Amino acid sequence: MQIKNGNLYTQGCFFEPHDLILSGDRITRIAPSGFDSNEEEVLDAAGCYVLPGFVDVHIHGADGADFCDDTSDHISTISNYLGKKGVTSFLGTTMAFSEEILNHIIDDALPHFNQEEGGAVLRGINMEGPFFAKSKKGAQAERYIIDPDFEMFERLMERSKNNIRLCDIAPELPGAVEFISRAAKQCAVSIAHTTATYEEAKEGFAAGANHVTHLFNAMPPFAHRDPGVVGAALEDADYVELISDGIHIHPAMVRTVFQIFGADRVCLISDAMRATGKPNGEYTLGGQKVSMTDGKATLADGTIAGSATDLVECFRRAVHFGVPIEMAAKAATINPAKSVGLEKEIGSCSEGKRADLLILAQDLSVKAVIIGGKRIV
Repeated sequence: MQIKNGNLYTQGCFFEPHDLILSGDRITRIAPSGFDSNEEEVLDAAGCYVLPGFVDVHIHGADGADFCDDTSDHISTISNYLGKKGVTSFLGTTMAFSEEILNHIIDDALPHFNQEEGGAVLRGINMEGPFFAKSKKGAQAERYIIDPDFEMFERLMERSKNNIRLCDIAPELPGAVEFISRAAKQCAVSIAHTTATYEEAKEGFAAGANHVTHLFNAMPPFAHRDPGVVGAALEDADYVELISDGIHIHPAMVRTVFQIFGADRVCLISDAMRATGKPNGEYTLGGQKVSMTDGKATLADGTIAGSATDLVECFRRAVHFGVPIEMAAKAATINPAKSVGLEKEIGSCSEGKRADLLILAQDLSVKAVIIGGKRIV
């Protein structure tokens, strides 16, 4: 396949006129615009942006399904929905649950890791919980929240066949610093659902944490005399997640995060739950009832419970809020891929990498999606 006449998002993170030649599931050549490859299948991307497929490292569900469901097709439902939207890789994200429940979730996911199923590819697990501060539980079920238990983490990692790529933890909890130092040797570790002070967060980063889960949400505020997790992250975190749906974070703060953290450290995420793509109504998240009205999902007490917005829409909104498109694209592609060790395969358009591509019109609507060299939209 040849994708011609498009504005390619290059490894230098600029849009430049180039053609792409695909063979099998790989990008085999980046050619000058208008190159004659004699390919039988040609996709004309004139006037369009050609980007790597988006990578969502924090998503719970979509289209009525949740990664933690116990059904035969919930992962395929999520994968198919995301693929059609332009997300080509994702981490299935858990909630605070018992080890027994997490075992079942892992067992259900095992056949799907890194498999081509016609939609977004499940690249691993984001283990969000249960090692959190109860006072910052957000939409996590308090009855499952416990202090860090490294032996439990090791058993889950082994059961997943080393497919836990991100583990979230509150660094102020008893044993958390030792947990971080050991877990960071096996996967990325993220500070999350925490009451940590600036000093406690710094200690967590020094121990090996390199990531912050949904910045500003479920953590102390960023204050001038008490900078907290956000202040520590500015100095020490490699990556911070940002939900740019306009509900979790004010548009002005979305712009500010990109300005102060820079283009290389922000990872746009959806934090999407099963209501994404569905009408207003009643849903569940982590075993708790959630109401979704006009894109805002909340528990009965008003606590925001994930989002109802997919990653590509979060990208569009970030651009609409004033984030330069080149920066927003980096935050939805190579940054999240790097944050969980997937950058050798996905996240950028370069020769030899997977042909996972998203083609957007000038208004950022989806024109085409290619996953593993096959056009699905």
